[in-house]
Amino acid sequence: MQRTIDKQEVLNVLKPVQDPELRRSLVEMEMIRDIDIQGGNVHFTLVLTTPACPLRDMIVEDCKKAVLSLDGVQSVDIKVTAETPRAKGLPDRQGIAGVKNIIAVSSGKGGVGKTTVAVNVAVSLALDGAQVGILDADIYGPNVPLMLGLQGSRMNVRHEEGEAEIFEPLFNYGVKVASMGFWIGEDQPLIWRGPMLNSAIRQFLYQVDWGELDYLIIDLPPGTGDAQLTLCQAVPLAGAIIVTTPQTVALLDARKGLRMFQQLGVPVLGIVENMSYFIPPDLPDRKYDIFSSGGGERTARELELPLLGMLPLEMPVREGGDRGVPITLARADSVSAQAFRKLAQVIAGRVSVAALS
Repeated sequence: MQRTIDKQEVLNVLKPVQDPELRRSLVEMEMIRDIDIQGGNVHFTLVLTTPACPLRDMIVEDCKKAVLSLDGVQSVDIKVTAETPRAKGLPDRQGIAGVKNIIAVSSGKGGVGKTTVAVNVAVSLALDGAQVGILDADIYGPNVPLMLGLQGSRMNVRHEEGEAEIFEPLFNYGVKVASMGFWIGEDQPLIWRGPMLNSAIRQFLYQVDWGELDYLIIDLPPGTGDAQLTLCQAVPLAGAIIVTTPQTVALLDARKGLRMFQQLGVPVLGIVENMSYFIPPDLPDRKYDIFSSGGGERTARELELPLLGMLPLEMPVREGGDRGVPITLARADSVSAQAFRKLAQVIAGRVSVAALS
């Protein structure tokens, strides 16, 4: 006669299984739900803290091993879903309705590939199943529309009686997009002083119909100016990411950007070293340290911050950006695309850990 298994037994064997990043029991965090037992077959839902969980496969395997250790269990079927936690709010910051986590992507200087990183991280999160938006806060030099294949598009405005104008974000590759690039011509310069820039950023934050988002990625202009100050003082940021290259001049400016966020009370998630090495298209097995090597890792160690990722420089990265198809889509099997996908998962994991700590 087959032994009867009850739900409490399943929960008991799953109690020691932890989320490796949070180091807390899945059962205690109520991540195990909807247990259903049919004879020797056990079914349940595993609710992760992000659709982009970097340790998803390991957690699933640990759960299966634990339940299969029960006498009488013949098979284990796990449905995996995710509920992204909301970043902790601040009393003097106004959140955005429906947006759980706002992540700033910044750099101390231009030319380090910050927008390329922001766009590919946003697309990677969307590919993992997250609800994602990207706000192009580089008002003077908006490049996000080009990189997401939306150049020449325009945002629609919705007028509601007694309410401020509502801007409809554009959508491509699973990502909602707002940018000044949708309002001005390609050759039109914006000759604005700080107050006008501040007003534009606040409109994009609060008057765009973002809907429900797990992550809003904000692509900041380089440096430590008005845009950064406006953002940091307006919304509760889940964290900031500093993009740099390995060369000394970029690292010096990256340190300044880092200190700015720290002085403004914004958590810094870590450093991303872009263009870590060059992979020539005709010799894909070779790597060349065009911009030096090890700078990002050394700086992260000195500043006691995690190095979130090291991204290679490949020609398809530039080609994809120029034609509006990010490399995470255009060449999903490339070294660069895989590095971006991993980076996005690391960022998502750190955001969830911070929200639940």
